[in-house]
Amino acid sequence: MKFVNLCLVILSLLSLPAYLRAQNPPPLTLPLMPMPASVRMGQGRLRVNSDFATSSPGYSDPRLQGAISRALVRLGARTTFTLGGSANANAALMVRVDGPGESVQGLNEDESYSLEITPQQATLHAAAVTGAMRGLETLLQLLAADSSGFYFPALRIDDRPRFPWRGLLVDVSRHWEPVDVVKRTLDAMAVVKLNVFHWHLSDDQGFRVESKTFPRLHQLGSDGLYYTQAEIRDIVAFARDRGIRVVPEFDMPGHSHSWFIGYPQYASAPGPFEFKRYLGGDSVPFDPTRKQTYQFIDKFIGEMSRLFPDAYWHVGGDEVDGTPWDANPSIQAFKKKHGLPDNTALQLYFNRQLTRIVHHHGKQMVGWDEILNPDLPKDAVVQSWRGPESLATAAKRGYDGILSAPYYLDKMFPTSSYYAGDPIPANSDLDATQAAHILGGEACMWGELVTPENIESRIWPYTAAIAERLWSPREVNDVADMYRRMDIVSARLEEAGSRHRLNPQALLRQAAGGDYPTLIGDFINFVEPLRLGLHMDERRPDQNTPLAALGDIVVPDSPAARRFAAQVTSFLKSPAPDATLHDALKTQLQALQAMQDAVSALASHAPVFRDAEASAADLAELGMAGEQALGYLTQGRNPPPDWIDHQNALLDRAAKPKGLLRIAVLDATRQLILAAEGLKSGEAH
Repeated sequence: MKFVNLCLVILSLLSLPAYLRAQNPPPLTLPLMPMPASVRMGQGRLRVNSDFATSSPGYSDPRLQGAISRALVRLGARTTFTLGGSANANAALMVRVDGPGESVQGLNEDESYSLEITPQQATLHAAAVTGAMRGLETLLQLLAADSSGFYFPALRIDDRPRFPWRGLLVDVSRHWEPVDVVKRTLDAMAVVKLNVFHWHLSDDQGFRVESKTFPRLHQLGSDGLYYTQAEIRDIVAFARDRGIRVVPEFDMPGHSHSWFIGYPQYASAPGPFEFKRYLGGDSVPFDPTRKQTYQFIDKFIGEMSRLFPDAYWHVGGDEVDGTPWDANPSIQAFKKKHGLPDNTALQLYFNRQLTRIVHHHGKQMVGWDEILNPDLPKDAVVQSWRGPESLATAAKRGYDGILSAPYYLDKMFPTSSYYAGDPIPANSDLDATQAAHILGGEACMWGELVTPENIESRIWPYTAAIAERLWSPREVNDVADMYRRMDIVSARLEEAGSRHRLNPQALLRQAAGGDYPTLIGDFINFVEPLRLGLHMDERRPDQNTPLAALGDIVVPDSPAARRFAAQVTSFLKSPAPDATLHDALKTQLQALQAMQDAVSALASHAPVFRDAEASAADLAELGMAGEQALGYLTQGRNPPPDWIDHQNALLDRAAKPKGLLRIAVLDATRQLILAAEGLKSGEAH
């Protein structure tokens, strides 16, 4: 396994010069995400019409044919052509696959492919079915159109992933996510070549899987919201058909409150335990000193392991509150008898027993940072929520690792910050052997503030940028081009079934009591939700709290807000005032001012919008200040001192969250205002 990982690292390094040479200069007009390892542009176009047929003359199986069929359905939906297969060697698309790949997909699965498109034919070649799936997604992203119709550009792509573990964690414990949401998420993951679905199935607030061995787990610990074993098998098969592994997480010894509602005898403090709807901590951990605890866990993992064929098993292991251990006399006596000086040593004792159980059932243990200890068995995998430094420490100690710290989607950071995170940063001091221990990374969608209605708009399209960071060469890092391509792939995600753009519109209509004015839709694009933490402090939601306020509806990193910021930057960088940019900015700044009346009018009969009135007032003042700043800059005239004082106060006031919203264009407007203030000292044009 280590040799294979080392080979993958070396191959990714070797691919970088090819990538740079092949794109000389890079074809920045390509709408691809993730960007392939190597692209060589050709001459001409392969036309797509009603005669476009596909043939797979090499190895074939139901997985491959299913992938081809899904691709043709999506291609047909975009072109309006009815497309199908053919045994003809002259078919427009030839899909040649050498073999099936691993019987149970794992880290060694060959996901590489080549795609060659000429004006006569497209040929996709892959060693394994999973590689063909990745190539089909690339092909679908390449479809373009001109006055003559649809076409694929002539080119040659040779592609392979940089990391073998490219995942998305979805927490269904805090808020339940039904099967259809899970399947749409898997379909979207396939679009951007993610290959691990990390399913966080138990936590303090919910145990979400049917257990026939210990039925009180789901009967009492789920509030009636859980996946049957038949549904689990169906989802695992659905994921495999898309080249995605399913890694379950059952958190222990902490974050385990939901286990003890039905089985309190395994807790380290006396019950009774009731279903916990609030989303905070104060969890009682398992009692790690009792033989019966491990017998219970062994039987449970034995049952669950038959549902999840993946080689890896996530045990959680994070944020263990040792207070109940300290308060339990029998646990303290056990620690003294076994020479365990503290709770860290006690958790290591638990993890070593747990490792043996996991091994017994043919699995390899994965856990969060807290499991890392020099005495932990070396085959454990460490998932880092603390950052690249912690991950590097694990790698230097000989442990495989996965990075998640920069990729917490619930924090709703700008996509550029996620894009900047890297499992092996450019300044890494890891040698090749140590770097081979870095398996990849995972985006994390924790469940405190998401429901089936808004989870997709919190995951997509932002996770596409993380997927690129994990698939593409490190040198693919142009932020502006990332945003350009992410906006394009957002449509491809929607085409595959994601509701990340549709659901916010539906929620907005719900909040408005029906259709809403265009200015309201514009307003929504210029505000964004509060960051995680601020949001929780404002409302303290629990599982019964309807997540349908405007702060739950609006999306982070709005394309409209980004476009406005880009226009401001371009205007300020130009050596002389640009008339076209000036007019575009003036129009937008005037629109910001008009939004206040639209929000107030709607709030008069749609009370949900009352939360937006303060933000709309700030936005209107910012629009007016921005328009005035634009005038000063264009005329080269210094603003009066009282104007500067007033705007500085406005900027301070507008920076403070109002309800559950913050101004998405605050920084861009601040740039305009500060540029105008700098006229006096000659700092602006």
